[in-house]
Amino acid sequence: MSVTACGGGSSSDANEAAGTYEAQVVTAAFPTAQRLGQTTLLRIGVRNSGDKTIPALTVTASIAGRAGQTSTLPFGIHDPRPGLAQPDRPVWVLSAHYPKLAGSDSPGGATTSNAKTFDFGALKPGATTEAVWKLSAVKAGRYTLLYRVDAGLSGAAKAETAGGVEPGGSFTVDISSTPPNTKVTDSGEVVEIGKPEPGGH
Repeated sequence: MSVTACGGGSSSDANEAAGTYEAQVVTAAFPTAQRLGQTTLLRIGVRNSGDKTIPALTVTASIAGRAGQTSTLPFGIHDPRPGLAQPDRPVWVLSAHYPKLAGSDSPGGATTSNAKTFDFGALKPGATTEAVWKLSAVKAGRYTLLYRVDAGLSGAAKAETAGGVEPGGSFTVDISSTPPNTKVTDSGEVVEIGKPEPGGH
């Protein structure tokens, strides 16, 4: 797969051209069986299959269900109990300097006004890019992680597949309460002993 790095800076939605932009999810990978403390990679690859430059390729992530949809965290849930100082609880913790674009050592997804949406900048016609998130499971249970691809930030630019539907998908993940045998690396990451340390490429 040809991977083209798009910009990691925040896009200007004031310059976003209204319209529909054709995009296709070409890779989507996330382990469906995980354990507490385990670090895994979420990979989502997108191709601009149309003939216009996508103004701002964005990926929005959220956990399915009311608890996930009402949380401000992309990989967390909202605890409705009253009086909690921090009602949003992570299911996965996102590693520092992520997401990245595959093949790059630099952060590749700018944060936006919506914490669940990551902006990967413009994507030229025919170009493909793959975003990589490094996530550590911190809450046991079964969760469905939803992701949606769009073409802009203001709502004026919309992404659609060749079939006319919004690009996206989901992963249903079982997180076991039995933690793996882990260690903390010099960079502060938690990795499983006996397995290669996860990378961003």
